[in-house]
Amino acid sequence: MAEPKNPFRYFNSSPEVIRLVVMMYVKYPLSLRNVEDLLFERGIDVCHETVRFWWNRFGPIFAAEIKRKRSAQLRQHTQWRWHLDEVYVKINGEMHYLWRAVDHEGEVLESFASKTRDKAAALKIIKRLMKRYGKPQAIVTDGLRSYGAALKEIGNVDRQEIGRWLNNRAENSHQPFRRRERAMERFRRMKTLQKFAAVHGTVHNHFNQERHLISRDLYRERRSAALAEWREVMA
Repeated sequence: MAEPKNPFRYFNSSPEVIRLVVMMYVKYPLSLRNVEDLLFERGIDVCHETVRFWWNRFGPIFAAEIKRKRSAQLRQHTQWRWHLDEVYVKINGEMHYLWRAVDHEGEVLESFASKTRDKAAALKIIKRLMKRYGKPQAIVTDGLRSYGAALKEIGNVDRQEIGRWLNNRAENSHQPFRRRERAMERFRRMKTLQKFAAVHGTVHNHFNQERHLISRDLYRERRSAALAEWREVMA
């Protein structure tokens, strides 16, 4: 079997610097020029356009590698409950929708951008989820009828749960993305929205260590492990 090609082979910068740039831009609510200034303070002189190019080139690659490993782990356990929700995202004055699915622990499973909020869009994200993770015991949604119609078509309408506060976990999962959206001064194309939402969700999962639920020592241990794993992505 042929060895996978090195994604850094045509770049003069070290992989460590590229990983740092992608992590800073995707994980934190920073603009391209903010990242440029912070790197310069560390003795790394790169242009903000280089930051843009690197996250576009390497962000999806890193996210896909992390998601592949996490998906294999998640499929080994029973999927208790999914939470599905959609938010409005304005692109060039036109309304679009970003669908997001999280599990019972708040981990983002899938993000999907669409121009409509109908049955077809709901069916598409649900099929993506089931193909990658299997079927859950319950699917929590809001009162949007598109979810019920989509679940009825695939024969899982009995798994749907609707309640006033049941879907707060999905609502809260939108907050980190909204902070990034403000820092980026909104999106200009749906393709960029889809790419960034997918990368951002995976990176957020990787560094989300549930700080409010664990002790300080355990949090430091998990955070160090997450950083070490990030530095080894595509090594």
